[in-house]
Amino acid sequence: MCHFCPNTAHPASSNPHYLSLSLSPLFLFRGAFSEVFMVKERKTGKLFAMKCVKKKNKRDINLENEIAVLRRIKHENVVGLEDFYESRSHYYLVMQLVSGGELFDRILDRGMYSEMDASLVIRQVLEAVSYLHINGIVHRDLKPENLLYYSQDENSKIMISDFGLSKMEDNGIMSTACGTPGYVAPEVLAQKPYSKAVDCWSIGVITYILLCGYPPFYEETETRLFSKIMKAQYEFDSPFWDDISESAKDFIRNMMQKNPKLRLTTDQALRHPWIIGKTARSQDIYHSVSVQIQKNFAKSKWKKFSDAVVIHYQ
Repeated sequence: MCHFCPNTAHPASSNPHYLSLSLSPLFLFRGAFSEVFMVKERKTGKLFAMKCVKKKNKRDINLENEIAVLRRIKHENVVGLEDFYESRSHYYLVMQLVSGGELFDRILDRGMYSEMDASLVIRQVLEAVSYLHINGIVHRDLKPENLLYYSQDENSKIMISDFGLSKMEDNGIMSTACGTPGYVAPEVLAQKPYSKAVDCWSIGVITYILLCGYPPFYEETETRLFSKIMKAQYEFDSPFWDDISESAKDFIRNMMQKNPKLRLTTDQALRHPWIIGKTARSQDIYHSVSVQIQKNFAKSKWKKFSDAVVIHYQ
């Protein structure tokens, strides 16, 4: 059980007033090495999510990296780290509380859904990732599960979460293989040096899924899956893509270029006609997309608590 001890605040804590946090009765999540609670700042009544991570015998490099990255960034579409404490037994991450639900859930709940809706989601993701890239940070694990809605409001903004695999670039080139199968770029699987272009590939994969409800690459074995990804071998299958605009397909092709040097950058992608709203269709594609999402992603239920905690208010 995580026992929050305010007097053990990390000396680097930038906001001492968060020492006056009180635990809410609402327990949110328990994992192998962490627990998440809702906490309230006594002075303002503002709610946050506090992730309590039990210390291991050896250094937790991923957690240290994540904290370092989150301290460096602040963007309206990125779930923020509000403060950080440390005791002898635990790390305490006070995170922005996100209450709007996950991306797939919102699509299924809509009843109506179009290319324009997908374009708006991807534009917000691109704006956030462009900010990260400008600040020398590569996310390296972009996927639908890490895209959350800030609130239950119909026009809520999208928030990017989970920076456990993110990396601060030194010279713009990385070599550590990481990411989630199905979303990882060909050059990573090929164990070649790679750049921030890997995030753009992942955004292309997410866009593909948002427009049809199934992934561009699917095989029963990981070996075959990786082979298809490394060849950038995917199709716009009929009938699922028959009503999708050529502009949307062009955007995906340019984001999922096998050669990372030919891939659109985030800034170039933000200028694409499909993203700026000139060519995205308003035709309702809810039925076909929702059926495929339920069919292809229901097994995992896409449920994942990470640094951003999703609260479903009754």
